Amino acid sequence: MIHSSLKALSAALASRQISSVELSTLFLDRIDRLNPEINAFVTVDREKTLAMARAADARIAAGNAGPLTGIPIAQKDIFCAEGWLTTCGSRMLSNFVSPYDATVIRKMHAEAGMVSLGKTNMDEFAMGSSNETSYFGSVKNPWDRSRVPGGSSGGSAAAIAARMAPAATGTDTGGSIRQPAGLCNLTGLKPTYGVVSRYGMIAFASSLDQGGPMAGSAEDCALLLNTMVGFDERDSTSLDRPAEDYARDLDKPLAGLRIGLPKEFFGEGCDAKVMAAVQSAIDEYRKLGATIVDVSLPNSHLSVPAYYVIAPAEASSNLSRFDGVRYGYRAPEYGNLDDMYAKTRAQGFGGEVKRRILIGTYVLSHGYYDAYYLQAQRIRRLIANDFVEAFKTCDVILGPTSPSTAFKLGEKSADPVQMYLSDIYTIAVNLAGLPGMSLPCGFVDGLPVGMQLIGNYFDEARLLNVAHRYQQVCDWHLRRPDGID
Repeated sequence: MIHSSLKALSAALASRQISSVELSTLFLDRIDRLNPEINAFVTVDREKTLAMARAADARIAAGNAGPLTGIPIAQKDIFCAEGWLTTCGSRMLSNFVSPYDATVIRKMHAEAGMVSLGKTNMDEFAMGSSNETSYFGSVKNPWDRSRVPGGSSGGSAAAIAARMAPAATGTDTGGSIRQPAGLCNLTGLKPTYGVVSRYGMIAFASSLDQGGPMAGSAEDCALLLNTMVGFDERDSTSLDRPAEDYARDLDKPLAGLRIGLPKEFFGEGCDAKVMAAVQSAIDEYRKLGATIVDVSLPNSHLSVPAYYVIAPAEASSNLSRFDGVRYGYRAPEYGNLDDMYAKTRAQGFGGEVKRRILIGTYVLSHGYYDAYYLQAQRIRRLIANDFVEAFKTCDVILGPTSPSTAFKLGEKSADPVQMYLSDIYTIAVNLAGLPGMSLPCGFVDGLPVGMQLIGNYFDEARLLNVAHRYQQVCDWHLRRPDGID
């Protein structure tokens, strides 16, 4: 039961083969056993979880259940959840208990009837690519516990990979769903910007942040996405679009599908063995009837420098609210108000967050706004235009998710630039606001390799179809880490 898909778990709950309380207890027991070493969860509350499970069982018994009612899920600790600690992986919010639910949390729990297993560890304020910047310590990759799980949604990824949860939420600002999904042998989807509400999702970079599902397969992600999307008047960037079933086309044949391969993704900079695994996946798509075409994203090499101007600038603004006055951490000793602000922020934020706040404040300052921030926004438009042109000749774009498999803990901590380059293939998708996903496509020296699919705006159903058809013929996503029974 622990290794079952969401569809199988739903059927088991509906047929009373197992109750939500029993299923939730199975996962809670695994968390008790495995989390002390893997460190995927920051907060677990067995009493709250089992109360939600009992409520779900009552809904099932009354015939009021939806397709995911009673299924346990882990929530990234960036989503506010009423009555739960919501820390964002930071000392600054280490004592913050949210008084309300984020829209994503409300949709999954109150509306869909899913059961929260707890809040997962993450890079502090979602700033990182390895889950090493968390105030609560690094998360370990279940495939090799000396290696990173990716970030910033590394806790969610590790929880699923170790089967401490069947699925989880994540957020993606520059690859933070896709990169950890790739490094942990999972499927993760970043939807089109504005499709999933950001209300109650603590902001890092507001024009880039987007919530999305992480699970074992594309089919599971489709079911989760169905519960997450929808217009939200409390989010000014939420898009009012007709409802759709993202699982509707999962089994659609791929004959006639045009897959674009950007030459910029298949040059230098990617590990040769990783590239070989991606090439093997491309061969499988040919067998499934897809046509492979060459495309170009000529400005993609500018995505990393543009991102690391825009994202820190927005972070500098968003994180100004954490000042020790209204909520969160406050320095225990200070002389006056200015001293309280300075000491609270110096003590409350970690090194990576401080670095990005300083960069962001600098690029927004008088005399530098035009030279840096405005120029980065112009480059952002060029990057988006490249995708518009590419999609004139292809339906989806394919490439590696990450240039390497999971690297060692501490390997890149002293070199921020090398850490930032871990997201070189994913960042452009956020700058353009497009949907993208990662799915498993093989192994290199026992470590998972992720393949990225990028779609046109609002084309999530097609991405999920393309991923699902591959997963029907290649079982990489069903492999389990050693020692995870």
